[in-house]
Amino acid sequence: MTCASYTPRKMRTILLGVVLVCLGLSVDALSLNGRRIEAVGGEGNEAAIRGEKLLKRVRRGWMWNQFFLQEEYTGSDYQYIGKLQSDQDRGDGLVKYILSGEGAGTIFVIDENNGDLHATRRLDREEKAFYVLKATVVNKRTGYKLEPETEFTVKLHDINDNEPHFSKEVYTGSVPERSDIGTSVIQVTATDADDSMYGNSAKLVYSISQGHPYFSVDPNTGVIRTALGPGDMDREQREHYQVVIEAKDMAGQRGGLTGSTVVNITLTDVNDNPPRFTQSIYQFRVPESFKSGAPVGRIRATDRDIGKNAEMYFTIVSGDGMDMFDISTNKDTQEGVITVSKPLDYERKQSYTVEIQVQNTQVDPRFMSTGSKDMATVRISVEDVDEPPLFDKASYLMEVKEDAAVGAAVGSVSAVDPDGTRSPVKYSIDRRTDMDRLFNVHPGNGSIFLLRSLDREETAWHNISVIATEFNNPRQSSHVPVYIRLLDINDNAPTFATVYETFVCEKTKAGQRIQTVSAVDADEPSTGHKFFFSLAPEGAYRSNFTVRDNGDNTAGILTRRASYSRLHQSVYLVPVVITDGDYPMQSSTGTLTVRVCTCDRDGNMELCNAEALSSSPGLSTGALIAILLCAIILLMIVVLFTALKRQRKQEPLIISKEDVRDNVVSYNDEGGGEEDTQAFDIGALRHPDAAAVLEESAKQRRDIIPTDTLLLIMPPVNMGSRDNGDVREFINQRVLENDCNPTAPPYDSLATYAYEGAGSVAESLSSLGSASSEAEQDYHYLSDWGPRFRKLADLYGAEDSDFS
Repeated sequence: MTCASYTPRKMRTILLGVVLVCLGLSVDALSLNGRRIEAVGGEGNEAAIRGEKLLKRVRRGWMWNQFFLQEEYTGSDYQYIGKLQSDQDRGDGLVKYILSGEGAGTIFVIDENNGDLHATRRLDREEKAFYVLKATVVNKRTGYKLEPETEFTVKLHDINDNEPHFSKEVYTGSVPERSDIGTSVIQVTATDADDSMYGNSAKLVYSISQGHPYFSVDPNTGVIRTALGPGDMDREQREHYQVVIEAKDMAGQRGGLTGSTVVNITLTDVNDNPPRFTQSIYQFRVPESFKSGAPVGRIRATDRDIGKNAEMYFTIVSGDGMDMFDISTNKDTQEGVITVSKPLDYERKQSYTVEIQVQNTQVDPRFMSTGSKDMATVRISVEDVDEPPLFDKASYLMEVKEDAAVGAAVGSVSAVDPDGTRSPVKYSIDRRTDMDRLFNVHPGNGSIFLLRSLDREETAWHNISVIATEFNNPRQSSHVPVYIRLLDINDNAPTFATVYETFVCEKTKAGQRIQTVSAVDADEPSTGHKFFFSLAPEGAYRSNFTVRDNGDNTAGILTRRASYSRLHQSVYLVPVVITDGDYPMQSSTGTLTVRVCTCDRDGNMELCNAEALSSSPGLSTGALIAILLCAIILLMIVVLFTALKRQRKQEPLIISKEDVRDNVVSYNDEGGGEEDTQAFDIGALRHPDAAAVLEESAKQRRDIIPTDTLLLIMPPVNMGSRDNGDVREFINQRVLENDCNPTAPPYDSLATYAYEGAGSVAESLSSLGSASSEAEQDYHYLSDWGPRFRKLADLYGAEDSDFS
């Protein structure tokens, strides 16, 4: 038996099998660490084929681990890998070798007779580093396995056939200018597809082939660094560099393969250059008519730096024009813009000189020196122009009383010609600012006076514009705003602050406050408003209400008596005099409408008369018209309904007196009241003695006279048990008599008895028992019986003065 190699793991497995055999164990197969051990002998193949277990351990005749094959084979024949051989092969041609696994039959072939293993084509380790195959030995005649299937590996030996490749074809890096030697710029990385575990095929070394002497590269890491000092790496001299880096395998030895990449390196700017003026002296001319903020000229400075390092600002540091001019920096062009800060006057000064300084907004301390600033001289000449009149004030504020008479002076304005000629000036009012022509101005002296009377309550302020124009040159004119404030005088009387909706409860207390009123005044006294309230003289006589001044510009409306009747008078008018405290004193009379309403115990309004509601000042004319239209429409509907009802033919309730059907006869006549004794005598219901007489007379029906005398047997009635004054038993007796009377008519008739139940809290409301008393009675207790008796209490509880 031949084997390619024995590994320690296989040796341990064999030793374990020998121990098991020595211990007398019958083992067919043992699986250890994923590898299978077959216990078969050379003479016991047939027994093993039949599945019989052998009791003895024999040495293994079939084992190997791996083969090695060199990649990129260039020969014309198949490449020999190795030989598989089994102890069962005795050279008699009965053994057959079978190969399976990755690439078996295509990439790898085996001679089935002698076990020679070959590769059929050129292999690349970078595509696949190893192949896993399986081999077994069978008997050609029987087809049974003579050896168990064994797995082995074919590994490819690496050769240096791949050059290094960088991760990017072009790298981009940057480093600040004036950096120190050795400053890191960027790192490049290359890889080699060859086997790094075998030889030096994948061991790379970096070198720089282009870019000397400015940069260098670390041979092991690929980090590119600066190779020159700060003085040689100046962006203003050279900004862009192209560096070529090579990576060589075989550790840089001769015969190795090489790969390269390009690195574009840019020097970034630092603020190492100060700004400089393009010229040392600048000259400008400006007309004296230029207003504040008008540009005079622009000056320029240059800076070799870029971006924020080139941003600069200008300042005026000295000169006689420091107060007359300003300078700012244009952010887009980085120019200094000189502007006028105060009005120029050629007659006063014809030229100015200023010193201007420029410097960077951001300064790098490493490069800051005394030369980081630059200076320039600017000379500005003022040109004379014909100027419009100039007012002595930018605006005017004037005050006048609102009662000033027409023609009264309000104030005056003044303007002069600033030129040396001192041309005369005339004044006028811009009528676009005084459309109502309330004011006018004297054309010679600028005095402003009134053309119409004014009212502060209508307009408190008037803003007009006065024009000053040169006589010699009317095109030269100027405007000035004039603000006129009207001073208040007390010419308006105070009035109620709002429309009050006031009501008083029918049952109230004397001195009860029903409303708090306040006032407003269109005037605005300097000391504030002070109002006084009182009842008008025409309403003080027999007044039902009083006015109490609270002293805080409010007043309370109080009742003067304890009760009011809504039926007697539903609306009261209370005239209130309101007087202000200013001079001259103004007053007015406001009428307060008070409605009389029904209230609950807490004083909340429940019901008011419709006339009171309709007469309320809160209702607008439109609302009254709408209510009137609704009433007319309802009236028309009622009239139409009545007309249609009359056209209907109604069938009479009783067609004939002989009709035997049950009928209800309705009598719509109304009695004469308690004093009418013609219908019945109610006194009989009150006296038991008279009731007995009525009882006898009721047995005889007056409407039907019986032809036969019938004996009417009535149930006994205990008259003595009937309570004196109670007619319940009396009525029950009469009902029983009618039910038992055989002479009653053959139809139902309705008999009504005026019976008042016992236990009423009001007792009897009849005036029969109280007619003898003429003394005054207090009927206010009726209000405690509930809403049904409240109207009766109003009728009897009203004072005589209410009806006077």
